[in-house]
Amino acid sequence: MNLFTELRALVIESLTAMVSEGALPEGLDFANVAVEPPRDAAHGDMATNAAMVLAKPAKLKPRDIADALAAKLAADPRVQSAEVAGPGFLNLRLTAPVWQNIVGAALNEGVAFGTSKMGQGVKINVEYVSANPTGPLHVGHTRGAVFGDALSSLLAYAGYDVTREYYINDGGAQVDVLARSVYLRYLEAHGEAVEFPDGTYPGEYLIEVGEALARTYGDRYVNQPEDAWLEEFREFATAAMMDLIREDLAALGVSMDVFYSEKSLYGTGQIEKALDRLSAAGLIYEGVLEPPKGKTPEDWEPREQTLFKSTEHGDDVDRPVKKSDGSWTYFAPDIAYHYDKIDRGFDQLIDVFGADHGGYVKRMKAAVSALSNGRVPLDVKLTQLVRLFKNGEPFKMSKRAGNFVTLRDVVDQVGSDVTRFVMLTRKNDAPLDFDFDKVLEQSKDNPVFYVQYAHARVCSVLRKAAEAGIKADDTTLAAADLSKLDHEAELAVARKLAEWPRLVEIAARTHEPHRVAFYLYELASDFHGLWNRGNELPELRFLQEGDIATSQAKIALARAVAVVISAGLGILGVTPVEEMR
Repeated sequence: MNLFTELRALVIESLTAMVSEGALPEGLDFANVAVEPPRDAAHGDMATNAAMVLAKPAKLKPRDIADALAAKLAADPRVQSAEVAGPGFLNLRLTAPVWQNIVGAALNEGVAFGTSKMGQGVKINVEYVSANPTGPLHVGHTRGAVFGDALSSLLAYAGYDVTREYYINDGGAQVDVLARSVYLRYLEAHGEAVEFPDGTYPGEYLIEVGEALARTYGDRYVNQPEDAWLEEFREFATAAMMDLIREDLAALGVSMDVFYSEKSLYGTGQIEKALDRLSAAGLIYEGVLEPPKGKTPEDWEPREQTLFKSTEHGDDVDRPVKKSDGSWTYFAPDIAYHYDKIDRGFDQLIDVFGADHGGYVKRMKAAVSALSNGRVPLDVKLTQLVRLFKNGEPFKMSKRAGNFVTLRDVVDQVGSDVTRFVMLTRKNDAPLDFDFDKVLEQSKDNPVFYVQYAHARVCSVLRKAAEAGIKADDTTLAAADLSKLDHEAELAVARKLAEWPRLVEIAARTHEPHRVAFYLYELASDFHGLWNRGNELPELRFLQEGDIATSQAKIALARAVAVVISAGLGILGVTPVEEMR
């Protein structure tokens, strides 16, 4: 039940009637007519821009349109008043039963309250994490994993057909470095003293892999040349690292639908197929690029390369896809990978990259645009850095990882639920400070606690209702006399509940799951405010002694809050708690 959609339909219906009556000219486009909360809540419950956006094409004064529209809207039983403000904005106040009915709708629909058909089954591929399989996930990957997973859940909640995907970067030089690093641990497992040169991975997480190799191969490869063991060790180590990464993701509550190997693109004709598609469109040529910015003629050697004319699809410069020695650039398999996504029938693509991939956005968008003839949009979301603090000081590096703080370090300290919620308390492209002490505080300043506490408070109300012999299942509560919710503080909470379906659609449309976390904090704040008012005004308490009907109405409001909090936390991948300890 999206009340804003319903009221917009009423506005469009009224405008259509005005056209029929000759008050508005025919042929007007109502697409930009919106109904949304006013900037100042004191102005009303909802506002519409209809008069403002239609005045110019209708060749009428905005206020004249607004006055006529206000008269029509005021005739609807849901509308208490329709007032024209300023040059032609129209503010609406709705009757109390509208808000009371929202409570009933939330209880009848349960966690489906707020779901949307906006997506209409559109197939979306969300690729996220996609870390190199060279070690455990670090805290930067954690933010990308949480963001991508919450975005996927949000889109599914809004009616999209979502595939969660991890792209395994197992085709580049980094997996050779992994194999060499593991070989050193393999020698170490045979009692040899080793040193890790610069560029290798010295983390303790490879000790077990080296020992496993020693058990598998014995001393067969001790002091053997690299070409004797590199390929086997690379395969063994990559598989071990992906097992580790899957375990890390599971600890965070992340489950992928698809793990796609970059290596599978090589030697299978996939890269050639994608580049042939671009070539057929006249977008592949042999040429020499200009020197990169900052390079001088002395240190720049121009070489003829195979180039993708990405500038024709919005990029700043054309991009090489094949080096002068005939080998592929790192961009070529990425083009092929995205072409495969298009071939698999996805209608939209979303890539979640770390902040260090900012320079990669335009070229990847250009490739997808060219490969799909502009049919398939690609949205690239960059997740900014996470700064970790403990006891007011930067958090120390992980010994196990060797040079970074791992996902497990964070989850082991505070748990998956706290980690996930806190990672979504900032927009993805804004830096995030993660303070291990603050995220465990039991205060209003800690959003995850504040939201969980609101849900736990509702659960305590339900327990007390049961102790008092008051029937309080959702069916009973939905059928309660909700007209008893007549205090402004109660109606304010109901108004916030009514925003949930609209919020879901906005967050899904903009690909911004942090909006869900922000909304939940606001809803929790309104609920806690109502709870505290009950300490001062007995008539606002959820249990009214000797008055079962009124108690059930008030409990219904509390339970509706819990329903929405549970749905929102479900999108974020956080478990609602029933009791705070």
